[in-house]
Amino acid sequence: MTVLSSEKDLKALTLTFVAEFNADAPRVWQLWEDPRQLERWWGPPTYPATFERHEFREGGNSRYYMTGPEGEKPRGWWAITEIDAPRRFVFDMGFSGDDGEPDASLPAQALVTLEEHGDRTRMTIVSTFLNPDQMEQMIAMGMEEGLREALGQIDALLAESVSA
Repeated sequence: MTVLSSEKDLKALTLTFVAEFNADAPRVWQLWEDPRQLERWWGPPTYPATFERHEFREGGNSRYYMTGPEGEKPRGWWAITEIDAPRRFVFDMGFSGDDGEPDASLPAQALVTLEEHGDRTRMTIVSTFLNPDQMEQMIAMGMEEGLREALGQIDALLAESVSA
């Protein structure tokens, strides 16, 4: 299974996922860098993502929406604050309004690190929240389950690219 662990730490206000993939770090990095590949896994299967903007560079911004089973389109944003390719990047994230512009009321931060272990890459995603209420709200909205399902789609995408 792709996801090795997930851990909620209410004291540190973090939700941490660790996953491992049969690919080197530059290949796993592409899954974040290329918006068309990112769309194929970022949302859980029932909420696929569409990236309308994806500026994968320090200072860059992303705007996306996820299409739900009833056609609803919750929107989100990223502001990329740090990149050290292909090892780590940091981005602020949150919800967007119907116009696609950020709603600053519930921002969080994510740190993504990639470490090679032989011919595999371990990806760690640490999401940090502003306060316990925000963290509990995000978890209640399905963030933990949704990210687990999203990460679970990566193996098939990596296998497809190897056999293509």
